[in-house]
Amino acid sequence: MKRYFAGLALLLMAVGLCAGPAFAQQSGVVKGVCKDIDGKPYADAMVEWVSNETGRKYDLKTNSKGEYFSLGILPGHYKVTLSKNGTEIYHYSGFAVGLDESVLDFDMKKEQAAVGQGAGLTPEQLKAQQEQQAQIAKERDTVKALNERLALAKTASDSGDFDTAITQLTEATQMDPTRDLLWAKLGDYNLGSANKQTDSAEKTKRYDAAVTDYQKAVELKQKAVDTGTKKDPDANKVMAQFYNNLGKAQAQLGKTDDAVKAYNQAAQLDPTAAGMYYFNLGATLTNANVKNDMQMRKAAVDAFDKAIAADPTKADAYYWKGTNLIGAATLQGDKMIAPPGTAEAFQKYLELQPTGPHAEEAKAMLSGMGSTVETSYGTQKKKK
Repeated sequence: MKRYFAGLALLLMAVGLCAGPAFAQQSGVVKGVCKDIDGKPYADAMVEWVSNETGRKYDLKTNSKGEYFSLGILPGHYKVTLSKNGTEIYHYSGFAVGLDESVLDFDMKKEQAAVGQGAGLTPEQLKAQQEQQAQIAKERDTVKALNERLALAKTASDSGDFDTAITQLTEATQMDPTRDLLWAKLGDYNLGSANKQTDSAEKTKRYDAAVTDYQKAVELKQKAVDTGTKKDPDANKVMAQFYNNLGKAQAQLGKTDDAVKAYNQAAQLDPTAAGMYYFNLGATLTNANVKNDMQMRKAAVDAFDKAIAADPTKADAYYWKGTNLIGAATLQGDKMIAPPGTAEAFQKYLELQPTGPHAEEAKAMLSGMGSTVETSYGTQKKKK
C-alpha cells in the first residue's frame, strides 16, 4: 500500500512539473486574407470562429489589407464566417485548427470559380454557395443603383431642384424600402422643399411627408439595433439626427408637443450633441409661444439651460435664455425689473460674441434694465 501511494505522489509531481509547458502548447494560431470578387481586400470586416465542440466564439477584425490574425485559438473544428456590417458574405464549416498555424483565406473570386466548376462540393453545398453568391451579387447591384440615385438627388438638391431630388429618393425607397438612410434623405428633401412652396396646402403636405419619412427612418434604425442585424457603433448618433430633423418638421406643422419629445429623444441618444438638440428645443418653444405663456417660457429657459450645460460656449443659448426671461419682467416706475439671471445671460452672450448678430439687442436689453455691459463676465480674461 505504501509503495502505491509513493508511486502516485511521484506521478502527481511529474504531472505538476509538466503542466506549464503542456498548457502553453494547447492553442494554435489562425490567420488569413479576405478579398472580394474583384480581388479587393475586405477592410474592417469580421471573421467569426465558432467551435463546433464547445460553442466558444472568437471575433477577429480585418485590417485595411483584409488580413486577420489571432493567437490562442483552441484546437478543434470551427464554423468560420466572414461578414461586413453585420451581413454574412461567406462561411466555411468544419475547418480544423491544430496546435500549429492554420491559414484560412476568403477569396471570393476563387470561390465563385469553384462554384462554377462544382469542384469537391456536394449538391447541397453547391446550391448553398450558388445562392450565397447570387445574394452577394444582388446586394452589390442594389447598392450601386441606390448610390446612383443618392448622387443624382444630391446634385439636384444642391442646385435647388428639390422636386427632382424627391423623385430620385422616392424611386430609391421603392427599390429597397428597408434602408433608413434613404428615408432620412427623402425627409431632408421634403423638409427643404416645403419652405419654397407658396401654396400653404402644398407646404403642409411636404412637412407631413417629411415627418412620415423621418419616422420611417427611425423605425428601421431602431429595428436594426434591436435585432442586431447590422452592427453600427454610431447607430444612436445617427438615430439622434433623425429625431432632430423629425422635431424640425413637427415644429413647422405646429405639433410642438411632438417636437419636444423628438428633441429630448435626440439629446438622450447622443449626449455629445445635446447642446444643439436642446437649443433647437428651446427655439421651438420660443417660436411657438405667441401668447407669452408663462409655462412655455419657463420650459424654453430650461431647455436653453440644458443647452448651456452641454455646451457652455453656445452664445445664442444665452441670448435666447435672456430673451425668454425678460418676457417675465415687470415695471417699477420707469425701471424694468427682470428675473434673476437675465442680465447675466445677455452679458455672457456679449462676452462670447461682442459683435454677434444679437449684440445690439443684448446691449439695449441691458440698458433697459439699468445694467452696464461687462465683457469680463465669466472666466474670460481681458486682453493686455
